[in-house]
Amino acid sequence: MRQNRWNDKEADARVRAAGNHPADQTLALRVYSSRLIGADPDLVMHGGGNTSVKTEREDLFGVRQRVLHVKGSGWDLDTLEAPGLPGVRLAPLLEMRNLASLSDEDMVNMQRSNLLDSSAPNPSVETLLHAFLPHTFVDHTHATAFLALANLPNAEAAITEIFGSRLAVVPYIMPGFALAKKAAEVFDANPDVEGMILLKHGHFTFGDTARQSYDRVIEHTNLVEDWLAKQSNGRRFQTTVKRNRTASDTAKAGQVLPVLRGAIGRVRGDHHNGPARPVVMDLRSTPEIDAFLRRDDLDVLATRGVASPDHVIRTKGRMLVLTKDDLSKGATAISATVDAYADAYRAVFEKQNMRVGGIKVMLEPHPCVAWIEGLGIVGIGKDAGAAAAAADIAEQTVEVMSQSEAAGGFFPIGEDDLFDMEYWSLEQAKLAKAAAKPFAGQIVAVTGGAGAIGLATAKAFAREGAAIALIDFNRESCEAAAASIGSNCLAVVADLTEADAASKAIEQIVGRFGGLDVLVSNAGAAVQGNLLALDEAVLRSSFELNFFSHLAMARAASRVFSAQGHGGQMLFNVSKQAVNPGKGFGAYGLPKATTFFLVRQLALELGGEGIRVNGVNADRIRSGLLTDEFIASRAEARGVSAGDYMAGNLLKAEVEARHVADAFVALARSERTTAHVITVDGGNIEAALR
Repeated sequence: MRQNRWNDKEADARVRAAGNHPADQTLALRVYSSRLIGADPDLVMHGGGNTSVKTEREDLFGVRQRVLHVKGSGWDLDTLEAPGLPGVRLAPLLEMRNLASLSDEDMVNMQRSNLLDSSAPNPSVETLLHAFLPHTFVDHTHATAFLALANLPNAEAAITEIFGSRLAVVPYIMPGFALAKKAAEVFDANPDVEGMILLKHGHFTFGDTARQSYDRVIEHTNLVEDWLAKQSNGRRFQTTVKRNRTASDTAKAGQVLPVLRGAIGRVRGDHHNGPARPVVMDLRSTPEIDAFLRRDDLDVLATRGVASPDHVIRTKGRMLVLTKDDLSKGATAISATVDAYADAYRAVFEKQNMRVGGIKVMLEPHPCVAWIEGLGIVGIGKDAGAAAAAADIAEQTVEVMSQSEAAGGFFPIGEDDLFDMEYWSLEQAKLAKAAAKPFAGQIVAVTGGAGAIGLATAKAFAREGAAIALIDFNRESCEAAAASIGSNCLAVVADLTEADAASKAIEQIVGRFGGLDVLVSNAGAAVQGNLLALDEAVLRSSFELNFFSHLAMARAASRVFSAQGHGGQMLFNVSKQAVNPGKGFGAYGLPKATTFFLVRQLALELGGEGIRVNGVNADRIRSGLLTDEFIASRAEARGVSAGDYMAGNLLKAEVEARHVADAFVALARSERTTAHVITVDGGNIEAALR
């Protein structure tokens, strides 16, 4: 059941904060109720749905005019603010209803030309539908329950059974001018209705106040949920999007996802006549999903279509199905299934493109959602955000299909309409708001991720678009560091000196993101003491952390790289100690010197697979050993200030963790560089490589 989240105190606080202008106060209530809707993913998700309010404002000449504030492109309801509801002059929009037809381009131009603020985002593609309805507040949602209802073969009869004459029914028409006119005609014939249901699409409510329209969203949705529960022997759901990213079988995920990821990357690369283009994956596994994947009609449902037409731009119209039989046959069968999907997509495109006059350019033909028997559903995207959006929608679609099939069948829009929606320029514009970042689609793991250098490096890669996994032995520090990066960062708590810890850490990363592209092996600690007097156990423990953990991570990462089949990168934090030993640091320098050799040896062994191996030699970075107290003591011993000690290099400038991070990113971008170690120390001749 949907919870009614309206709170008068919160609403009043929004109004007071908006100032004294009545229009701004009304807009504040519009923002408030919109965010209430957006807070429940089973009402709307990922740009779906839109809201509006009609008010009055004075122009520069003091003339009062009616204005429609409607959700703008690029804004989601759960994070909506007033700038995300651009104001459009209402009178010209209403005049457009008199037109017999209107192209999408003219519609968008007319809407933009009547914006109060020329720099505002494009108003929703459903602006005219909001405009043509007479109510002050209008809400459009894609509730899970309504999608199940709207895609039934007998939807109109079911709607009448549930609502009587309270809701008007609008036949499916692609969003835009024609739909707006038809919806207005349906409303004019039923002016007392509380809302409308757009078949195969979604739900509209309206009201004189924000609360009235919002209350109807919740009430109507709960009525549908009650009805659907009766059709499925009382089966109910609280939320379909659980974001449970823990694989039920981590070993199987480690075997399957890198192979699937590699196959999809090759399809993307072939489409662009270039090298593989990696994707990020988002695995979801819940009891409900597991039960769904045991259905005997998966192959049929996988080709049936999407729950709401706008979902197609994130999920495509067909799901990839991998059965247990496919998985048992290994990498060759998985790759063949992906290739068959791509071939089928190309065939449909060619057929549909002929229908529309051959004017479209084919999108990448890879799947965006995979149903994997015994493992879960997987969202697939060009970056972690796109993968998460696809997975969220896939979770909702599983529930919609289950509810619809129990109530009569899931029958969404057909192939022609699906193609028109996927290749509609106004929908594609939603996905093309910004150029892809250099590391979009890539997955970067950083060991010692909660330390100064590790966290700086992780943030540097995240800024470049990568999905990040932070590995550290301290749970609190690791989770806090990951949280500082954001939702596309995974915290992996592991002591890499323990047996199998590296393999298990990589398994977690593969289970969360689908694979790995860059390993930044950064974990380490500077153990002090003269070698001849040092306890042997201390020396051995230093080797475990400062060398063997790096080797273990390299071995685990290389297995994923090989399964993916499109290369990869290993980057090691070596240290100047590897070539310029310091007195009392032998227990640190010896394993670091071995790691230095490891870089060269791995580059030699892995180059044939396209795996590059490089390293960074850094010196005097405020991290780990170099605490403020240590710096002060070393500076005092040398008779210099702490600042001079840290800037004791040729450039006379302190080297910071961010400089080391920049070096790692630069090496990762150097496509034809391997077996190289770059020095980041401000200039230290004794540590120079020669």
